Amino acid sequence: MTLTATVLGAPDARALAAFYQRLLGWTVRDDEPDWVALRAPDDSAGLSFQTEPDYARPTWPSAAGEQQMMMHLDIEVDDLDAAGAHAAAAGAVLADHQPQDHVRIYLDPAGHPFCLFRRET
Repeated sequence: MTLTATVLGAPDARALAAFYQRLLGWTVRDDEPDWVALRAPDDSAGLSFQTEPDYARPTWPSAAGEQQMMMHLDIEVDDLDAAGAHAAAAGAVLADHQPQDHVRIYLDPAGHPFCLFRRET
């Protein structure tokens, strides 16, 4: 068995794929009306995006009775400030709740949280 991708649901697969393409610089492998796959530069597991007509934006941080996030992406960076500026320029929003000093939580345009982090030494 080989894991080929993590799939994120969205109200518009192409729009969310375009955001992650700007963020990560990955290339498009498959592009269909309701499905887009991005290829990682080393051909490891990529990211795919699927249009979900009934998509509900997750709440971060989680709250009782609200749509819960099902997963999040961890993206290691060398410089949190520079990576955060790049993420914001790509269309991400810095989350209000930031629980750790060495991690910055952002929300992609569909509301999926993702973490930019630098390893603590």
